[in-house]
Amino acid sequence: MPRTGGKTAAVSPHGGGEVAEVVVASEATGSVVVPSRSGRQTPRATLSGMIPIARPKLEGNVAVGDDRQLGFAEFGDPQGRAVFWLHGTPGARRQIPTEARVYAEQNHIRLIGVDRPGIGSSTPFQYPNVLAFADDLRTIADVLGIDQMAVIGLSGGGPYTLACAAAMPDRIVLAGVLGGVAPSVGPDAIGGGVMALASTVAPVISFAGLPLRLAAAGVIQLLRPVAPAALQLYARLSPEADRQLLVRPEFSAMFLDDLLNGSRKQLSAPFADVIVFARDWGFRLDEVKVPVHWWHGDKDHIVPFEHGQHVVSRLPDAALYHLPGESHLAGLGRAEEILGNMMDLWNELDAR
Repeated sequence: MPRTGGKTAAVSPHGGGEVAEVVVASEATGSVVVPSRSGRQTPRATLSGMIPIARPKLEGNVAVGDDRQLGFAEFGDPQGRAVFWLHGTPGARRQIPTEARVYAEQNHIRLIGVDRPGIGSSTPFQYPNVLAFADDLRTIADVLGIDQMAVIGLSGGGPYTLACAAAMPDRIVLAGVLGGVAPSVGPDAIGGGVMALASTVAPVISFAGLPLRLAAAGVIQLLRPVAPAALQLYARLSPEADRQLLVRPEFSAMFLDDLLNGSRKQLSAPFADVIVFARDWGFRLDEVKVPVHWWHGDKDHIVPFEHGQHVVSRLPDAALYHLPGESHLAGLGRAEEILGNMMDLWNELDAR
């Protein structure tokens, strides 16, 4: 059990070739082949049309405070450049596309998914603001022996990504955001989108926190037998661009594995996210000094494209990647492209 700076990491190693419990039915009659950014093709489905998904190479919990722990899962090259991947809302540490995992392995990237409090094996906890998460990520990086890193956040992981970049400019080389949530209060605020509703219901969620957490945990257990069908239903109700992603067997497998294996013990984190997003985040966007690359679909039905434009316009060093015709999950479908972009930028920064 490794120790760093008095902190303890409890980890559960798994071989990269092991297969988790979750498999999903595919419409394919043969093997599905997914081309990688490097040009190599990676089989994703067996001849029976079932999709196996590999377990993380390393998975466990890190003590981040008195009586608190956060879960993490590692993929890719353990000796590579460290990239922390912050899941969406809802989501957990395994919400990392299969293509990203394969690309990380092939391109010497240490890809690490991190839970937020109240998901999976992570202790429930309500941060006072978004910025407070940065202290926990700093502890996890210390325990895992990581000094320099990049951070990527999807949707609800976006605010936490920006917070970490603001808090640790000496350690975070660059940041990426995929359809990230924008501030709804304070000088950086913008209205509209789902967060307008979230700001209204946040006080109710705060008041009814425990019953909601218990109910959510119960829902996860009830969903286990029907989870594939439920995901298919969600896909049918989603915008076309997201639907095309959700029906791909490797994406279905990833989402189901994250839900049923990564999130299976509890599901209070999404409620905690809504509460903290509706508050002042604890930092200003102009305090984020590291380079930020932001990808956003202009048909995003959850976080409007205008929110991405707004945030990027207020960041000192940022680039917006406009994804025409794509919706909220667009970044997940471009995981290899995004990781490649981030590594190219890292190389440029190192060369300066």
